[in-house]
Amino acid sequence: MQFNTRKKHNIVKNHQITKTLVSEEQVKKTVQRLGAEITAHYGRLERELMVIGLLRGSFIFMADLVRQIKIPLVVDFMTLSSYGDGTISSGDVKVVMDLDSSIEDRDVLLVEDIVDTGRTFSKVIRMMRNRNPRSLKVCTFLNKPEARIADINIDFCGVDIPNEFAVGYGLDYAQGYRHLPYVGVLQLGSDK
Repeated sequence: MQFNTRKKHNIVKNHQITKTLVSEEQVKKTVQRLGAEITAHYGRLERELMVIGLLRGSFIFMADLVRQIKIPLVVDFMTLSSYGDGTISSGDVKVVMDLDSSIEDRDVLLVEDIVDTGRTFSKVIRMMRNRNPRSLKVCTFLNKPEARIADINIDFCGVDIPNEFAVGYGLDYAQGYRHLPYVGVLQLGSDK
């Protein structure tokens, strides 16, 4: 599948999805499984679960996931940046938008679209732990174990994928491709 995306200064890049990593059907089944696992784990909370999504990539996954979690919950979001318009995480975390609510003494589920090197996510986890939640668990839709540099414990993992640049189902390249209902590998094209 080939797509044209407009870049800054009206430069058109031709990019191609070379293969599907996670089909639309696999996405649905994975989200259902994760929702059931999370429901089973948190089934007897005294207070609602606080589900925190890391924007922008997690918003599609998180919207689907919270509908599969069958216990009371509240949601909040953080916007972080470590990629810019590139394909490789810099590891430098910039908080663009912080949480609206305190997580102190709350049971928190941190939701991410993908964990690759783990450099960024390990910093986010450390930042969250410093805010003294009652518990902190991690859920990711995609995991790239081959790319891992930082040691991260993923409590609820959707799908392991190879170390290739993935887009779709919330994952982007320069803000494009998020809308795809599946996850595919993006091959970058040349300027035209």
